[in-house]
Amino acid sequence: MPFTRVPIINRFGVISTSYHEELLKHSSKTVTEINIEKPKKPLFITKEFIRKFNDTENPQDKKLLQDQAIKMLFRCKRRLGLSSLGMGSHVDLPAAWTEAIYLAQCKGEIQEEALNMLCTSLDYASFNCSHLTTLFFIAESVSYRIFCDASQKSYLYASEIKLTKIGFLTFLRLFVYHLHGNLEGFEEQLKRLQPYLNALCFCEGTYCKYPNILSSMAFMQKTGTVICNPEGFSERHIDPNTKQDVDFPGMRDKSKPYSKRQEVSHLLWHCIVVWSCVQNHRSQLNEVLEHLLMHKEQLQKKFGLDSVLGLFILGDAAKLNMSCLKALMNLGKYFMSSCMSPQKQEENKDNDSSWECIIAYMYTTILGDICLHATTSSLRKIAFMGFSDCEKLSEYEPRNTKSTEPVELKEANFLDLLKYCSSQISDNCCQMTWIVYYDLVYNLVKMTRELYGNERQDGLRNLLWKTLQRVKDDEKDKRILNAIDIAEAELNDTINPFISSTIKAPRNRTFFQYVGCKLAHALSKLFLPPVGPSSLLLKRHEKEGKQLKYQEPKQYQMEKKVIHIFFRERYPETEISRPYPDIVTRADMALRTIVEKQWEKEQQIRLQEEEIILAQERKQKRKEELERYQAMMKRREEKIHKTTKPYVLPGQTPSEASEPSSSSSNDQRVEEIYSIGKLYYD
Repeated sequence: MPFTRVPIINRFGVISTSYHEELLKHSSKTVTEINIEKPKKPLFITKEFIRKFNDTENPQDKKLLQDQAIKMLFRCKRRLGLSSLGMGSHVDLPAAWTEAIYLAQCKGEIQEEALNMLCTSLDYASFNCSHLTTLFFIAESVSYRIFCDASQKSYLYASEIKLTKIGFLTFLRLFVYHLHGNLEGFEEQLKRLQPYLNALCFCEGTYCKYPNILSSMAFMQKTGTVICNPEGFSERHIDPNTKQDVDFPGMRDKSKPYSKRQEVSHLLWHCIVVWSCVQNHRSQLNEVLEHLLMHKEQLQKKFGLDSVLGLFILGDAAKLNMSCLKALMNLGKYFMSSCMSPQKQEENKDNDSSWECIIAYMYTTILGDICLHATTSSLRKIAFMGFSDCEKLSEYEPRNTKSTEPVELKEANFLDLLKYCSSQISDNCCQMTWIVYYDLVYNLVKMTRELYGNERQDGLRNLLWKTLQRVKDDEKDKRILNAIDIAEAELNDTINPFISSTIKAPRNRTFFQYVGCKLAHALSKLFLPPVGPSSLLLKRHEKEGKQLKYQEPKQYQMEKKVIHIFFRERYPETEISRPYPDIVTRADMALRTIVEKQWEKEQQIRLQEEEIILAQERKQKRKEELERYQAMMKRREEKIHKTTKPYVLPGQTPSEASEPSSSSSNDQRVEEIYSIGKLYYD
């Protein structure tokens, strides 16, 4: 057995011999003793742990369980990659999402934090087929919690709003996978999801006073119907209360396999092309926007899901480009004007108007996101106040002091919509008007809260705060005031953004900031060819007069009002037609070639100049060495009065010294004498 010396450091000065021996024995014992540590018990989130956390009343046990839950939250936060936007080798989104949905069952602050983390992660996470199983689990859990727990309570809780947000993002992602045809093989999960979707139909009466929650739930229900039943089959059931047949469109025919063939509207396809043009700096952006506005009529029930996706994608492009923002506001103006018209309201009395409410809620939410997160201050200002000079807040006046003249919706910016809806709101106003006004005020509170502590946007923060204060002072409608209370309850408290305090801004994002970019990136790979030197748009038909159309490759040929895509079929590269580059692309390529050639010439000239400089430096160095040697020989002659060379041995003539010697030792000796003499004379 090897002997190990234990160094003893005397930190207390002079000590006694007996105490020194005790220190030696203790040190040797700690070194030779094998310490077997018991493995730590891993932190597993189980049903027993959740039950104990919610039911325990013992303060000590409660504190211990709270500490364990906090450790689980930190582990979940690391796996979600909240600080790196889901990037890194430590990120495991399916496992982290599962942990977060389990921790959301723990009451109190743990539940709120887990829901915030899950909502934030679903906003910025990229699309990956490995997430599908977990997404179905989240969809089932959220639907069950809303129907069996949240909707049964007599009061509205902030967790219910967060649950509906999580459900909205989850079903939005499932619909994108549905468009990709990736839900094949998940028939069992789709079958389990159907009862939860049917149960959501009975929660509409509970949340009729809260349009934001009702819109998210309606989107979940309608998206689930499309996912579970792509062919449109339905079954009929009997309501036990009314003893009448109830048609649940979400029921799936078991005999029908999952369909791989999907369809999208022209509106969604053009929004994807617009986003691609902005990302790749294409010169055809204005032409694509003209085509996009031609299909604005598709913001209707038939294309509701496509319209929501298109608004998110176009909203992400509007954060970067002014023309895209203008096109988005034109779409919003057309949709709001048509939905709030008296004729449309008469039609909606007997029809389902939930799609209009969903699209209106998404438009106001996307507009608020642009006001906060656009890349330039001009884009943020225009999204809130419009293109006209609206720097003065007198644009928004109290309703009781306004004239009786009707207010016209000009640009559908945030302030313009707020002014228009506030002038139309009344006890007998149409449902669409107060719902849009509710959504605007609800998002206004969240925008004011998110800018808390942001010193770089003092002007916008001041304008938002003043607008909100005028709404609070002048609005008498309880439905609108309820929107302010709900938004502040969701954000946990009310904060004055102009008073410094110890309260920090909310860590969770109040808007869907990244989901538009993720949707556009996933759908552009599906519906657009790879972006190369060729343009996205091809030549127009010369016979078509004012009407502009695309001439697309065969696999993207449009028929009637939809685009038919056959998935999982890839044509060989040789069969894909690549049009000749346009004049701008050719000019760029020619300019790049000229610049590269000129750079190569300059590089060759630079190398030649460097070689000349190096040759001159070597020549100058040899000249200096020769002059130095001559000066050394001159000093030698002056000192010893001899003209012989310094390496001639005694008794040897200079001629003999110049001849090579056959002895290696003699040569070595001559070199040593020469070096010694050189050092001496130097």
